Amino acid sequence: MPKRPALALLAFSSLITSLDFTIIYVALPDIARDVGFSAHTTQWVVSAYAIFFGGLLLLGGRSADLLGRRRMFVLGMVLFGAASLLGGFATTTTALIAARAIQGIGAAVLFPATLSLVNTMFQEGEQRIRALAVWAGAGAGGLSLGALLGGVLTSAFGWQAVFLVNVPLVIAGTAAAFLVLRADGPRDRGRFDVPGAVTGTAGTTLLVFTVAQGPETGWTSAPVLIGGVLAVVLLVAFLVIEARSAGPLMPLRLARELGPVLAVIFVFGGTMQNVVYFLTLFLQNVWRYSALVTGLVFLSLSVVIATANFTAERLMVRIGIRTTLISGLLLGAVGSALLAAGMVADGSYWTILAGILVYGAGMGTVFPTVFAAAGTGVAEREQGSAGGLANTALQVGTGVGLAVLVGIANAGSAGLDGEALRIATADGLRTTVVVSAALTLLGLLAAVALPRRAEATNDTTAAEPVAAS
Repeated sequence: MPKRPALALLAFSSLITSLDFTIIYVALPDIARDVGFSAHTTQWVVSAYAIFFGGLLLLGGRSADLLGRRRMFVLGMVLFGAASLLGGFATTTTALIAARAIQGIGAAVLFPATLSLVNTMFQEGEQRIRALAVWAGAGAGGLSLGALLGGVLTSAFGWQAVFLVNVPLVIAGTAAAFLVLRADGPRDRGRFDVPGAVTGTAGTTLLVFTVAQGPETGWTSAPVLIGGVLAVVLLVAFLVIEARSAGPLMPLRLARELGPVLAVIFVFGGTMQNVVYFLTLFLQNVWRYSALVTGLVFLSLSVVIATANFTAERLMVRIGIRTTLISGLLLGAVGSALLAAGMVADGSYWTILAGILVYGAGMGTVFPTVFAAAGTGVAEREQGSAGGLANTALQVGTGVGLAVLVGIANAGSAGLDGEALRIATADGLRTTVVVSAALTLLGLLAAVALPRRAEATNDTTAAEPVAAS
């Protein structure tokens, strides 16, 4: 089966899952007004997706190894499309959050299958790096293109369109899977680690839920304290189960090997990936940009990210994964600081342009590089698990980071309205992006600890062929 059409489809699926993470941002004010979300509960439209995406990724990755990658790819697409249809017709907060949660489940099944297909179809080294650059370029570009498309769709057809647009995309992707992806059977003949799946999924989901709930109900409230204790208990039980299981959902050996890169991904998700959310709120709530104009602002960010993705491919080959990753994190931190400097109440697009350019260069560099690091040196039979681990770190980091940063952003705006609220909102969002820039630097400590194998980008060891069923 030709690899180029398959890679195009895998990049397309990466675009869909990342696009849907940010396409909702520009539509949030309209959704909040029409459906009835408060200023704080609006984050659940984003967090519900991240929580279930992150909570089920380990199970999704293991399922790809056990049941077959194309099967999981198709199942994920179908779940994602059905949830998008539900979201497009939702009229209550409960229905909309449920739709976003199901979208997260579909993405948790789809994403690890997609990543493991990329890592097993292409040889480790330059060939895989180039494939990952295309795949990650679609994903990173989707994060900013989502805001642009969200603005266009919301302005032209209403916020429901940001959900319904996924339906034809998913139908096309599902049909293409049977044409360009090779039918595969399980590469690993083990069994599902049911106790591990239950405790790991419940613990991870409850952890992110608890952190997201803290700023709203108070960190000492009964739901937050009980949720936090239960999350810790479940995650400890998960680790004990995994240590004793013959077919673990998360092989502890693999988790230890990937520890530094998982730490980088967690920090990246909690900081750089969330900056787009706060920038969107700033453009609409402080500068009063329309959904369409807000989307157009992100066009320049999309171009920079796409350019940086392909530059990162060359950098990984020439200077190594670790050095490329450190460079990207530095760009992300500096770019976020520049953005914050330009996010003033009487500013304009020109005051944030430098920040957009540098931040976008960092995003486009880090995104493909962390996934190249996560897949390097991992056996084919564990690529699904490695992809699940990497994406769990990303989504849990995003959910935890968003909850913490939302609390910072809203800290000084209670009880205000009118111009006072606009000024307080600008101050809160600017402070939040500054904090994100500072926390991004924590990722450098983990990046420096990456093993030397992360520099071996010219390895020509061939990946095993995908088995046919």
